[in-house]
Amino acid sequence: MSSRPSTATSLRDLARLRRVRDRIDREYAQPLDVEALARGVHMSAGHLSRQFRLAYGESPYSYLMTRRIERAMALLRRGDLGVTDVCFEVGCASLGTFTTRFTELVGISPGAYRRQQAQATAGMPSCVARQVTRPIRNREAAPSEAELD
Repeated sequence: MSSRPSTATSLRDLARLRRVRDRIDREYAQPLDVEALARGVHMSAGHLSRQFRLAYGESPYSYLMTRRIERAMALLRRGDLGVTDVCFEVGCASLGTFTTRFTELVGISPGAYRRQQAQATAGMPSCVARQVTRPIRNREAAPSEAELD
């Protein structure tokens, strides 16, 4: 007997993982946690986390936060909301956690981003703006000039 999962099981798990990813993409501003996501696809939280990381290279929580930060970047560029309002608009419950995660992914604080980027994509097609403003995942942001000195 083989200890490897069958192809059918693997395909079924991949379909479940896609449903989780799609749910995160749709409901990023809602309170979501790994346990609730796992229940929605009839998996344990641990199994979901392991399989999601294998399939997408990051945990479900990290993926959720990346989606939230992407949306926050768009709202901050728009310029009509403050950082606190944006934090809650994208589903974060803690301004501190939001600011920390934003800074990790983008490389600068949300306030600094808002000041610098408010007009950066003016006149740019939205498909191009989304691509050039996409946050870098997994703490890969380049160090700021202040950090290099």
